[in-house]
Parts: sequence; C-alpha cells; structure tokens
Amino acid sequence: MNLQTIIEKLDLALLTEEKNFSEIEITSGYMSDLLSCVMTGASPQSIWVTLIANINIVAVASLLEISAIIITENAQPDQATIDRANIEEIVLLSTPANSFDVVGHLWDLGVRD
Repeated sequence: MNLQTIIEKLDLALLTEEKNFSEIEITSGYMSDLLSCVMTGASPQSIWVTLIANINIVAVASLLEISAIIITENAQPDQATIDRANIEEIVLLSTPANSFDVVGHLWDLGVRD
C-alpha cells in the first residue's frame, strides 16, 4: 500500500513537506504511545499511529526507519518537531480521529503486520 492512498482514504492532514507519497510503500503498521514499545515492535517502512506529538517520535521513527507517523486526536507537534521530521525525512500526518479508529481504517485498507 502506498502512502498517498492512505493519506487520501483517511483524509489525513500533512504536517511536513510535500513528497511523492505514491512512491512510499507502507509494509506494516504499529500503534503505541509508549516509545519503548515502538522501539521493540515497529518495523522499517511502517506507519506508526500515536497520540504523542513531541520531538521524541521523530528520533524513534528515524532510528527504526519508520516511513510515516499519524498523530491522532488533533494533537499538534511544535515547529521544532516538524522541522526535525523534515530533516530526517519522516512524514508527519494529523487527524482528529482517535487511534482506535485510525488503526481500524488501516486494517480495512490492508495494512497489517
């Protein structure tokens, strides 16, 4: 599944720089608000769903080569987090939906571990 399809189907707001999202393949997904769990459970080229919006999500995503992060419940990262995500080439997306709903939609789209 490519990231462009996910962005369109879930009506996600882009927080970082525009890219050719149709070329970014998402191979799996992971949902957690505990960074230690993400570090042991998420896979490269995955999409991460979380309520966390601070700069630590970018560090974890970069370390694990996570392609994109969906920040739920309209939580908004500060500009330093967005800037760092752009440098690390991590796509940050936002939605008013809660994490449970987002994961359900991703599952329906075929994003599975």
